[in-house]
Amino acid sequence: MVVRQLLDKMNLTVVHVEMGEIQLLSISPKQQVELNDKLQQVGFEILNDKKRTQIEQVKKFLTAIVHKNEIGEHFSISTFLSKKLNKEYSNISRLFSEVEGITVEQFFILQKIEKTKELLKYDELSLSEIAWKLGYSSVAHLSAQFKKMTGFTPGEFKKMGSRTLSR
Repeated sequence: MVVRQLLDKMNLTVVHVEMGEIQLLSISPKQQVELNDKLQQVGFEILNDKKRTQIEQVKKFLTAIVHKNEIGEHFSISTFLSKKLNKEYSNISRLFSEVEGITVEQFFILQKIEKTKELLKYDELSLSEIAWKLGYSSVAHLSAQFKKMTGFTPGEFKKMGSRTLSR
């Protein structure tokens, strides 16, 4: 919404707006500089670099699938991204690691752990349901990964959340 309002104030003709992506009908070099400055003021940036753009697409696709809460048990990151980007996964993976400093798989795990935290805070699903929705083969696998990434078991995390909420 913030970006849409900014574009409207600048009287730029928007063709398409989606999370992490905008397409404009036309923009002058002067308007582009102005837009970039205004976007930076609100915490955004323009990505013209093809490598960065591709990395942002990878992040967007993986974040979206995690937030849908329905990752199949046999979900394959490599197959999914290869199809989405129409590129060899080895190239996607190499570029991602080079630019981000972590692997695609590590990024995906981080997203799943963040989603697990969110779902634990809402307290609407059991840990078993969360594991199933996020594509874990078992509750034990989710719990082990959660502990490794956060330092807490899901149960400890859930108790911490309820204590801080009740104060």
